[in-house]
Amino acid sequence: MLRPGGVDGELLLIGVGRDLVTSVDGDAAVVDAGSFEATVDYADAQRVVALASTPAVAGLDQLIGRSASTGFRAALDEVVAGQDLVGGPLYQLLDDLPVATLVSGYSPQQAMAARGSWRDASARRTQRRAPEGLELIQQADLCAGWKAGGTIMLGMAEGVPPVVTGPDAPALDRSDDPWAWHEMPGELPALGMRRRRRIDVVPAPDDATVLVDAHFRDSHMDDEGAETIVHEYVVGVVLDGHDFRVLESSATPRVLPWFECPEAAGSAERLVGRPLGGLRASVRAEFLGVSTCTHLNDALRALEDVPVLVRHL
Repeated sequence: MLRPGGVDGELLLIGVGRDLVTSVDGDAAVVDAGSFEATVDYADAQRVVALASTPAVAGLDQLIGRSASTGFRAALDEVVAGQDLVGGPLYQLLDDLPVATLVSGYSPQQAMAARGSWRDASARRTQRRAPEGLELIQQADLCAGWKAGGTIMLGMAEGVPPVVTGPDAPALDRSDDPWAWHEMPGELPALGMRRRRRIDVVPAPDDATVLVDAHFRDSHMDDEGAETIVHEYVVGVVLDGHDFRVLESSATPRVLPWFECPEAAGSAERLVGRPLGGLRASVRAEFLGVSTCTHLNDALRALEDVPVLVRHL
């Protein structure tokens, strides 16, 4: 999530992903891969002004001119219908575009807070229509962190910007495992952000269940070259190996920005008993309000594609 023209300029999103299979003897093979690049006019209702992918997706240009937030996922699903993309890394990347756009707002908020202009901007937003993503995130009771009477809402009522700085981001790459992560699209520049996501799937020793270990981290690079964590979760799931029904599910918060945010971790247990089929729709419809977390929801709904990975096993 880059802003090459500065925090007031356009948002550049670059997504890269792959599916990797490791055999019992340790050999690794890439079985699917995808990437996309999008430019978003963040100041103009977060409008998509350019979008391209590899491999190319027929009809993807129909999403140009749309909001990168409201309605984007529904429009994406209409475009990709019948193209055998759902479940693959490219679909995962494009499906994450709206929340990546939302998360990217952390960077200009940090910059505005640093130069003391947040109060002025907040006042101006009451006089004109704000970008759609900004309207959304100011709704009370949207999630655990934004609940009425919580730290954020009380602070905003007093003119305190909803900006915090997380801990330093330790490296996720491993010198002893060159396959641990795919190649990243360059070093993260100042004011840039990155969402790193991983879903590992392994057959359990009993051959009757499948173990899933998922992780995501949102990080931000400040103008002094320090990368810090904004959100980080680890999700563990045990699946029935035959019908992919969830037998166990838990979420462990690693880093979250607000005092109330970890209260949402328990919502992961609500997956127990559910099939993975239709998980995106059910999480969106049912995982709402102060018992949930927008970013944890993203990690949970992405599990719908685990059966695609299991087939490679």
